[in-house]
Amino acid sequence: MILLILGLIIFIGIHLVPTQVATRAGAVASLGENAYKGLFSLVSLLGFVLIIYGFGEARYAASGNPMLWDPPRWMRHVTMTLMLPVFVLLAAAYLPGRISAAVKHPMLLSVKLWAFAHLLVSARLANFVLFGALLAWAVFDRISVKQRALPIKSGPVRNDIIALVIGLLAYAFMLLRGHTLLIGVPLIG
Repeated sequence: MILLILGLIIFIGIHLVPTQVATRAGAVASLGENAYKGLFSLVSLLGFVLIIYGFGEARYAASGNPMLWDPPRWMRHVTMTLMLPVFVLLAAAYLPGRISAAVKHPMLLSVKLWAFAHLLVSARLANFVLFGALLAWAVFDRISVKQRALPIKSGPVRNDIIALVIGLLAYAFMLLRGHTLLIGVPLIG
């Protein structure tokens, strides 16, 4: 669990830097824009790797990962339904169109829905730490983005169609095989 928490601290910590306008500006001024982005990416990647490794380790720990509650079986259907827009929103974050203009920040909404959906069915402590921390960060970051009044990206409708197709294909892949292959937890069957 320590590596999971360390990874979350590193990953969320570096993602909090842009929410502090003066801190980010100071880092860019001293490092340069490209060096700042490179360092940001490297630190993010380090945190992400620690999260993945730490979560995998914590999930299979014999102790220290107790069940916190017993979610009802039907809650899986709610989670699967909430996950459908997650993939479309994620794609829309990289393909600005009407979707991104309407929801303003599709990546953050995607993370919030993903984390909330998983909190509904993931009842172990490690799951609560992972999804709860990322949900809290996404909520905080969305509030920060609103206060900083960052520009909203928009683009042609074709980007929405592409985001919808990519999102639906990614959802189908995760539902049918991807979640089993990547996470080790089958969703169907």
